[in-house]
Amino acid sequence: MKGCYAMRNVWEALSDYTRREILNILRKGPLSAGEIYNFFDITKPSLSHHLSVLKESGLVKCKKNGKNIIYYLNTSPLNEISNYIRGLKNRG
Repeated sequence: MKGCYAMRNVWEALSDYTRREILNILRKGPLSAGEIYNFFDITKPSLSHHLSVLKESGLVKCKKNGKNIIYYLNTSPLNEISNYIRGLKNRG
């Protein structure tokens, strides 16, 4: 991970229930924002905000597919946090 700032973004992204649910949904495979929206009872601007936070943290990446933007899970930041926590546990 690229320093404390990036790790802080990951922790912040994981701190919200809706964002954790988006990650769980994306575990099953890539989806468009519209497809993700169907899982929630929130406004489109709210979903857009959550996706933006997840993209900033690196937990979600996206690619353009025609007119749609497809979102998919990126587990690299999770691996790095897992390694960090494992390191803390092993120091005691």
